[in-house]
Amino acid sequence: MSYPPVVLPRLAVLARQAVPKLLEGVVAPLAVFYAALALLGEHGALITAVSWVYAGVGWRLVRRIPVPGTMVLAAIAITVRALLGFWSGSMKFFLLQPELGTICISMVFLASVRLNRPLVQKLTLDYIHLPSAVLKHERVRRFFARITLLWAFVLLTNSAVSIWLLVHQSVGTYLLVRTAAVAVITGLAVAVSVYAFRRVLHRLHHEPVPAALTAGPS
Repeated sequence: MSYPPVVLPRLAVLARQAVPKLLEGVVAPLAVFYAALALLGEHGALITAVSWVYAGVGWRLVRRIPVPGTMVLAAIAITVRALLGFWSGSMKFFLLQPELGTICISMVFLASVRLNRPLVQKLTLDYIHLPSAVLKHERVRRFFARITLLWAFVLLTNSAVSIWLLVHQSVGTYLLVRTAAVAVITGLAVAVSVYAFRRVLHRLHHEPVPAALTAGPS
């Protein structure tokens, strides 16, 4: 016998599942922040953005709806940005805030591996259902731990590149080059993650199921 096949949904299906959550947890808070920045100023924008994110989290908790991992990360990042924004009115700190928030999120990724609760596993389960027997398999556990480490270092690399550009280049160059660099690094990481995930599921499908999982109740 072997593990039952776990088939990744098509990209179009994943996109339909992922886009609303990304809009809610990532795009909407940024849009609210920049709209409030134009109308209310920096402090008003920070208060509005934080209120938006935590209102979304609170609404889900009250209705007992699972909070997506992307929303948790957005709450962490916007909290760090707000604290730094109130602490300093410097333009440099304002531009650095997203990068410092990203560094904090990368630390959360690293800590989740240390705690044996890799964050990439939670993010994956937001979009794909995996049987508990698959999640408990040592090969799958190692995969999620390694991919979580990969994304921790991807986030650190993106932040390091962004900070270097901010310090050494003009704002225009920073915005242009940073966008391209982050897109390339992130795109490569996504490709590696999807390939590795497909590979581990393929190997798992052809691996015999342990007797403990196939034996019935005694």
